[in-house]
Amino acid sequence: MVRQHSSILKVYRITHKKWADKLVASGYAARWNSHGFYVIYTAENRSLACLENLFHRNGFGSDNDYFIMTINIPNTVVITKIETTELPAGWNLPNENAHLLCRSFGDNWIKSQKSCCLIVPSAIIENEKNILINPNHKDFDKVKLSLSQPFSFDNRLSI
Repeated sequence: MVRQHSSILKVYRITHKKWADKLVASGYAARWNSHGFYVIYTAENRSLACLENLFHRNGFGSDNDYFIMTINIPNTVVITKIETTELPAGWNLPNENAHLLCRSFGDNWIKSQKSCCLIVPSAIIENEKNILINPNHKDFDKVKLSLSQPFSFDNRLSI
């Protein structure tokens, strides 16, 4: 478990404007959750949120359709952390087998309900962290969207 030193942990999420005013999860399968397991993916900083979004967005919408959300997680919310050393070799590869490895960790975390948030290593940038939020956890109502503002991707970032 991780306890924060400051009173609030700020995390960031870039999303389509239609989702930018609320904290919602799609329930679609991703690296750390299987289909039907609801998780809100965030990043420890704006730049990682940007890179993760570019990597996963598949060209959905124009660049004018995105917002960056600042989400506050108070220090009263228990956070679990998975270290890279706890994961099997190849967990970060861009293939379905790697996703299945990570999904077992994420799905077990969701089922356990032992914490509202899970810090996981980024599969894209070594030593950077993503923070998963379980919207079905009893402490989710303590997690607050504090700011949502338009976000534009620099044209030089096209993939």
